[in-house]
Amino acid sequence: MSNPTETNPAAASTDGAHLTNFIRNIIDDDLAQYKYDSRTWSGTPGPAAAQANAAVDPAKIRTRFPPEPNGYLHFGHAKSILLNFGLAETYGGVCHLRFDDTNPEKEDQEYVDSIIDSVHWLGCDYQSFGREHLYYASDYFDYFYAFAETLIEHNLAYVESQSADEMRTNRGTLTEPGIDSPFRTRSIAENLKLFREMRAGHHADGTHILRAKIDMASPNINLRDPAIYRIKHAHHHRTSDKWCIYPMYAYAHPIEDALENITHSICTLEFADQRPWYDWLLAKLAEFGAVNTPLPQQIEFSRLNLTYIITSKRYLKQLVEQQHVDGWDDPRMPTLVGARRRGFMPEGFKLFIQRIGVSKSDSWIDMSVLEDCQREVLNVHQRRIAVLNPVKLIIDNYPADISEECFLPNHPQQPELGKRGVPFSRELWIEREDFEETPPKGYFRLFPGNKVRLRYGFVIKCSGCDKDAAGNVTAVHAEYFPDSKSGTPGSDTYKVKGNIHWVSVKHAYACEVRLFDRLFKVPYPGRGSEKSENFLLDLNPDAKKIITAHLEPSLKEVQAEACFQFERHGYFVADRVDSAPGKPVFNRVVTLRDSWASAHK
Repeated sequence: MSNPTETNPAAASTDGAHLTNFIRNIIDDDLAQYKYDSRTWSGTPGPAAAQANAAVDPAKIRTRFPPEPNGYLHFGHAKSILLNFGLAETYGGVCHLRFDDTNPEKEDQEYVDSIIDSVHWLGCDYQSFGREHLYYASDYFDYFYAFAETLIEHNLAYVESQSADEMRTNRGTLTEPGIDSPFRTRSIAENLKLFREMRAGHHADGTHILRAKIDMASPNINLRDPAIYRIKHAHHHRTSDKWCIYPMYAYAHPIEDALENITHSICTLEFADQRPWYDWLLAKLAEFGAVNTPLPQQIEFSRLNLTYIITSKRYLKQLVEQQHVDGWDDPRMPTLVGARRRGFMPEGFKLFIQRIGVSKSDSWIDMSVLEDCQREVLNVHQRRIAVLNPVKLIIDNYPADISEECFLPNHPQQPELGKRGVPFSRELWIEREDFEETPPKGYFRLFPGNKVRLRYGFVIKCSGCDKDAAGNVTAVHAEYFPDSKSGTPGSDTYKVKGNIHWVSVKHAYACEVRLFDRLFKVPYPGRGSEKSENFLLDLNPDAKKIITAHLEPSLKEVQAEACFQFERHGYFVADRVDSAPGKPVFNRVVTLRDSWASAHK
């Protein structure tokens, strides 16, 4: 990985013109050579025998997104989801959603449901060619077991009975070869007998494993007789207690790809060292007629390294369990459920992934790039008025017993969206920062003797303020000019430099508003390494602030997940969990512009 102080310069690109990348080049070459044109597909995953007499696969390519259901998806997964589903769509193919549920102790249906929901939220669809391509590794347990016996029968796997410490010691190092296990010479018959006993539950956890027999002197440690199966007497969320042995991920994954006719198995760079094992295993199984050909090919790309977040499931779980956040869907969390609740948009993630591109080089992308992409797609939403830090403005010469409507555009760049009426009355809420008793140089808003326009309303002249015993301003006073209302004849005769927002005290909706910011105050939590517990010291204490704001009355009736730009303040969304009919709660998605860098110098 590159130095964490470096940021990918391509991330700053705003043209979005990443029309090709090295993965697309590989696919283009494969299709140009008609590599998969004769490949058959029965309509469901299966071994070579099940595909042998089937029709030609209608999908030009097949990719897959294969999460383990042991946690909630994070921002990094969005890159993999959008890449795999995007490639399938581009090339007239299919992307499978497959759950790699081979580790029963860490997996749960809760995570399965959340992952499916997040994939759909990102706009991805695994319905193609008349069927749903949703699969589970656990559906292939019988195949995994049968193929393991095939390897044993060809003297390419054996039952290992060394302890974990002994295996670790005898595995060797990057510079020294490993040492053959004393059990490596067991006969085929003995290995089959022991393996079947393992399946039948006759042996305790940790007493035996099944290993591939490759080369203990290989310079690639992953080829030094890798583990295939381990004993684990554990309840599985789908297969219950049928199995007490479970395949290792590195063994199961390539077989899953082959059973599903995957053409391009796209994964992150940390799996590059595993590719020789992936290729060895599938080549052997194809040689024995077990899996369909041509075989899948593994292609690695750089994972998403985004500043100001962590993506380790263990540390995300720690944040939740130690209540540093309010759950997996806390809007500060870098989970997709958190992003959705925060108000991030799927289109913003798509623009972000397009903008940063796909490469084999690891680099850091600054959080501001993602935030800018969200701003771009959020800009289509309608405008509304909110006062977040209110002080009362009293227009002394306006009648106390009447109100009237001022008309505001719903979107200044989209006149077709029309205008809405906002009630105006004698007492208004304005932002506290819009009044200064003793103004600094260049201040054009309210101060005694100055004139400003109430946005889309009247011009007023400030006459003074009220204060409490501590000297705090409790109310601002002004007089209005009745012939100055925006949009009426003669209003243009008033020339003022200041223009401020307001809502009517009598009509405003007093609302809980949550101001969210980055969860961590430094770019690389834990001093650039998620392996350090110090990441907790880098939590941003100001990442969540709860205020009572005053909103224009139309916002009281909006539905959960309705999104608006609150003029001057940023983009806000009605919380999808805590909003109730007639009582929405709003979350700040992002500010109108990137203010983080200047605020945290």
